[in-house]
Amino acid sequence: QLQASGGGLVQAGGSLRLSCAASGGTFNSYTMGWFRQAPGKEREFVAAISWSGGTTYYPDSVKGRFGVSRDNAKNTVSLQMTKLKPEDTANYYCAASHGSGQIKSVVAGPWDYWGQGTLVTVSS
Repeated sequence: QLQASGGGLVQAGGSLRLSCAASGGTFNSYTMGWFRQAPGKEREFVAAISWSGGTTYYPDSVKGRFGVSRDNAKNTVSLQMTKLKPEDTANYYCAASHGSGQIKSVVAGPWDYWGQGTLVTVSS
């Protein structure tokens, strides 16, 4: 199971940190990812981190503003979001993948487990 938390209301330019706690399974064998979905829009990939934490991957839309990290001892993955923009407003989901190989190919899916969303609202 994946449990995301940390969402809330923040002003544009502000920061927010999301967390995702995993239970069951072998957390340190999964690639972990963050996705978001805004109302009326398709789900969008936001960040991914390899099982070891040694490799991360971001789309251009968040690169340089968002940072993903994980603590395999605590079975958690975090998403630090800075310089937030109104267009970052969405429900944010964490996900886990058994996939291996290049992280870009893992990101393409499928993802095996999903958490519930946590809402991030960025006001202008």
